[in-house]
Amino acid sequence: MKIVQLLPELNYGDAVGNDAVALHEAMCAAGYEAEIYAEKIDHRLTDRAFHTIDEFRDSEHLVVLYHLVLGNKMNYLVASLRAKVILIYHNITPLHYLYPEYSFADSYELRGFDDVRALRSKASAVFAVSEYNLKGLRRCGFTCPMEVLPILIRYEDYAADPAPAVMERYRDDPAAKVLFTGRVSPNKCFQDVMAGFAYYQKVIHADSKLFLVGKYAEDRPYYPALRAYADHLDAEGILFTGHIPFDEILAYYRCADVFVCMSEHEGFCVPLIEAMYFGVPIIAYDSSAIAETLGGTGILLSDKSPATVGEAIDLLLTDSALRRDIIEGQRQRLKDFDNEKIKDRFLELLRRYA
Repeated sequence: MKIVQLLPELNYGDAVGNDAVALHEAMCAAGYEAEIYAEKIDHRLTDRAFHTIDEFRDSEHLVVLYHLVLGNKMNYLVASLRAKVILIYHNITPLHYLYPEYSFADSYELRGFDDVRALRSKASAVFAVSEYNLKGLRRCGFTCPMEVLPILIRYEDYAADPAPAVMERYRDDPAAKVLFTGRVSPNKCFQDVMAGFAYYQKVIHADSKLFLVGKYAEDRPYYPALRAYADHLDAEGILFTGHIPFDEILAYYRCADVFVCMSEHEGFCVPLIEAMYFGVPIIAYDSSAIAETLGGTGILLSDKSPATVGEAIDLLLTDSALRRDIIEGQRQRLKDFDNEKIKDRFLELLRRYA
């Protein structure tokens, strides 16, 4: 059986791209003939089974796994295929979280759920990365069989050596080091992380730093607004890294004392898993799929006022017993996302629905 994965972009280091590559490797190891097609492929991904979408040839003998991540013209291509289609649903960020970062004239990529509905009658099954995502599809009228399949994470990548320069600069720094990672997008609410950090620094502990690790776009409104907000907060030590090599991301995780996520829309949130892996205790705002991914671990906040966030940071950095318990709880939760466990689940679903 030949199984083809389709997705708009295959990016190195991106959660969706990493998931696609990990699933590809799992299928090849299980004896399937597998390929990936995307409109854009990162030049660092050189597997001979990765192709641009113009090379794709439809066939009723194919099974297509389509990674649904955004409104895109590829949705309509998939809806018209003769091949059997199984959706892998990563979620779509509603437009109201992105405006005015993206204008309504910013093309089909922002149509979101209108495009999702075009696939209702085509999908033979859906593998969604969280139950939260499945609920969204049910609201869109999907009635096909739907299963939860968490993202398949290649933990071996995290075992690579961290960037020496970052480690040398921050590993032994006595400052309290707060971390958040993710693409700089309005739905992720970087401003709330910054405000909570500023409270912590000004009211509780002056010797502190905030690492905001993720790609930003200087030509979009959100990042310049965050820079202006940092000036307004008058907090020291706020670092926007921008897009950085993977070994530097690993280094920031290894140096961090606490991970703070105030995002209001996540379909899964891989950085939470990364923080668990590196033993960094988590503070997160209770939204979307956050609580589901945490599974009862970390500190989950229903209020993200600066004082609430700042006091939570202080609690994790001063209460050693609580910190130890949370890190241990996260370590146990991480077992639910064990690579072999998720891989076996994927292959079982593939046998059932493909």
